[in-house]
Amino acid sequence: MSAKTSITGLTWIKSPERDSITDTSSIVETVAEVLADVRSNGDAAVAKYSAKFDNSDLTAFEVTAAEREQALAELDPETRADTEFAIANVRKFAEAQLGTIGSLEVETLPGVHLGHRVIPLERVGCYVPGGRYPLLSAPIMTIVPAKVAGVDEVIACLPPNAHKAMIAGCHLAGADRIFKIGGAQAIAAMAFGTETVPAVNKIVGPGNAFVNEAKRQIFGPIGIDQLAGPSEIYTVADDTGDAEMLATDMLAQAEHDIRTRVGLITTSKALAEATLAEVHKQLETLSTAETAGQAFRDYGEIVVCDSEEAMIAYSDHIAAEHLQVHTKDAKDFALKLRNYGSLFIGTLASVVYSDKCSGTNHTLPTMGAGRYTGGLWVGAYVKIATHQWLTEEGVKQVAPPAVRQSASEGLEGHRRAAQLRLDRMQIKG
Repeated sequence: MSAKTSITGLTWIKSPERDSITDTSSIVETVAEVLADVRSNGDAAVAKYSAKFDNSDLTAFEVTAAEREQALAELDPETRADTEFAIANVRKFAEAQLGTIGSLEVETLPGVHLGHRVIPLERVGCYVPGGRYPLLSAPIMTIVPAKVAGVDEVIACLPPNAHKAMIAGCHLAGADRIFKIGGAQAIAAMAFGTETVPAVNKIVGPGNAFVNEAKRQIFGPIGIDQLAGPSEIYTVADDTGDAEMLATDMLAQAEHDIRTRVGLITTSKALAEATLAEVHKQLETLSTAETAGQAFRDYGEIVVCDSEEAMIAYSDHIAAEHLQVHTKDAKDFALKLRNYGSLFIGTLASVVYSDKCSGTNHTLPTMGAGRYTGGLWVGAYVKIATHQWLTEEGVKQVAPPAVRQSASEGLEGHRRAAQLRLDRMQIKG
């Protein structure tokens, strides 16, 4: 099963057997029940669902200062150093990004002054997934940009059974408060607030299908970063591509989860066939082959395009979360691509570097959302709020057309409000 497209000139060497975008069980009602219960019953409901879904008997959810210190003390020194290296790089890039966002004041007409302010959010909730492994990069990607943006308070929630090192990761990244709550109940607690968990303005961070659905249902009064589906990696490659490297990169991402989407889009049939053979060869010795192999079998895709134009068009159609460019003149080729979450230009730019420590954010759009948005960044934690102020000369510029337009629309109240300032000025004059 391949993604539906009207693009011609495509031949599949290996097609996905399932559709990871729609291949989910119905969880809407379960999540709605959790959200309603937590909204009504607060911590008691959180405890109930933590016991039901996470086998947790916790009744006090917040990580204490002593628990933070213990987690930090137990963190392997080399792991801590690597974590702090990643934090520094993500912070450095987020600071550079924030430097591109400025306040604005402009006089568009004589006496008409318009502008905007860059206002950090008051409180943000960062969901930190537990997973099968302690993914220390996860809290870095959500918490560090929030602190750089100037958010007043950053709340972190992670499953109660998450590795203790994850608490240390949240602490090092700068979380103001950390709670051992996972799943939809964590999203509910942060969205509505409970006796112990404060309500936030926006919730960010990836999670499982229940977390994703909970974010979808609370969106509106509460902001979210995006609805994150299974992870994705695709590579566009011409005949200069390296089959061993392509297979290695696909399997590196595939070991995340059995629903990971991995793909190769190429103009070379020989490279496509060699890459497929290399994937099967590497699976024979890969320690995570049980997960990676199932992901490749169910959702892996290798497609041959009869032209560079078809390769670009199909890549833009997929809009992959992670998109690698392995072509001649990769930098020039990259400029031809429009839709992706994050771009990795040339064979030396591995997705793994971004996932861990190079500095760009790994919280990225999936399921084709790269057609309309980029990934999580420091700008997600601020509001661009406009303002205006007028002199009497400015009123003379905008009031007459506003009066006429209001009258033509039959909005008498609008017409009066626009006219009142002119009338007052004439009386004063």
